[in-house]
Amino acid sequence: MSVCSIPGRIRRASVVLLLSCGLVLGVGACGDSGGRSEGSGTSAELAADPSASVSASATAKREKYNRAKFAANVGLAAGATYQWIIKPYRAGKFKKGADGRTFTLVKAGAAGAFAYNRLKAAQKNAKGDPVLTKALAPITAGVESLRNMGTRLRNGSVDDSGINGVEDLINNFRDAGKEAGVDVQPRVPSTSQLNGG
Repeated sequence: MSVCSIPGRIRRASVVLLLSCGLVLGVGACGDSGGRSEGSGTSAELAADPSASVSASATAKREKYNRAKFAANVGLAAGATYQWIIKPYRAGKFKKGADGRTFTLVKAGAAGAFAYNRLKAAQKNAKGDPVLTKALAPITAGVESLRNMGTRLRNGSVDDSGINGVEDLINNFRDAGKEAGVDVQPRVPSTSQLNGG
């Protein structure tokens, strides 16, 4: 063995050792932080308050998702009621002898059931957002009025005040969304959406 090869071996061994130590320390620094996100507190704080482990960004994302779902559901309910209940009623298409009355009544019944379903879903979405929950509290009872809308229209037991009540209910849901910073735009559902509920 030559004298020159020993320092080369030592040099390579020391480089390998330094790189290995650097990797071990680097992985340790980037590794698991005990299930905590940055700035979320110590392990003792997390053990005392499990809700502290939920990061603010996850909560904000969940609220944003719930608000988007709320807007979509209320928008579809609004579109269905305007298109297939309110407009035909005001055009006199539910009166006996009106042209296409049967088809209009079937569509109105489906629209009422669809709107009921979407508003119930919107109420569930609002439960994930304290501002929406508070805004919806006084108006949730009116959702039941949509449940048997088709039957009531067919029997002729819905008058202007009933239709205005449905319109007010939809507008109240939209206003509740505005209070919470959610812009709800009416969207007419497709026939497959309407029939699927």
